Amino acid sequence: MTGARPPLLRRFLQAGIVPRLVAILVGVPCLYVITDRGDVFFLLLVDLIILLGLTEFFHFMEAKGFRPSRLLGYAAAVAVTLHVFHGGPALTLIVTAILVLIMIREVFRPHVEEALTNIAVTVLGVMYVGWLGSHFVLLRELPSSRGLDDSLGAELVFFAALMIWACDTAAYVVGILIGGRKLIPHVSPSKTWSGAIGGVAGGVLAGWLGAITFLAVVTPLAGALLGLASAVLGQLGDLVESLLKRDAGLKDSAQLIPGHGGILDRVDSLLFTVPMLYYWFRFVGL
Repeated sequence: MTGARPPLLRRFLQAGIVPRLVAILVGVPCLYVITDRGDVFFLLLVDLIILLGLTEFFHFMEAKGFRPSRLLGYAAAVAVTLHVFHGGPALTLIVTAILVLIMIREVFRPHVEEALTNIAVTVLGVMYVGWLGSHFVLLRELPSSRGLDDSLGAELVFFAALMIWACDTAAYVVGILIGGRKLIPHVSPSKTWSGAIGGVAGGVLAGWLGAITFLAVVTPLAGALLGLASAVLGQLGDLVESLLKRDAGLKDSAQLIPGHGGILDRVDSLLFTVPMLYYWFRFVGL
């Protein structure tokens, strides 16, 4: 019948379910081991994610015709993560030096066109990927900085990942099963209201389950509310990255992870969620 939806299995296969599962089965155990180990191993993992994500972000900008200062951007992002890992009062110095060097770099380009936007997109990349991404390290190290058990830091990161994974999975499955009205089609043509609602439900359930199973510092009610906030912020983070890709005329940030696209396609939700969780646990939860 004309206009009929394809069979359910075919819809999942067309949506890339097989490479998604393979990437999850291979990647999740590796990420678990490194996060659980913590210390410099987790810092290096976060730096790798940030450098790859920043490369993808600069690719967006170059597709738009801008010329970000890649090396300064990379150095700045790594400097931020090193600061938050070691602590100390140097962040204002680092940010000041970064901003000055990025602006000075434009003086020595052979052409002055787009100097303002080149500076702006470089700084945005450092803040979007580098600064927000550094909160992975802040969250992992937070219990240790309070004199608490270091293993709690890994549990906080697992808690964040669990809620976003549940949100993404529920949104993906419900969106395929039900479909319906598009959420914001001019930003992300494939996302639906049913998928967004399913994602919120998945985040709430995951937050509640995390609280009653392995994260004793969070009550079940607080876990559910954090799951709600994480699911909403995570989906907004995903939409922001979709907006950047759409403006640059790209479908995926990269093809690094089969079935998942690039690094930014995987961590865009966490870039918005992990900072919220860090500040909640820093000022309220711990």
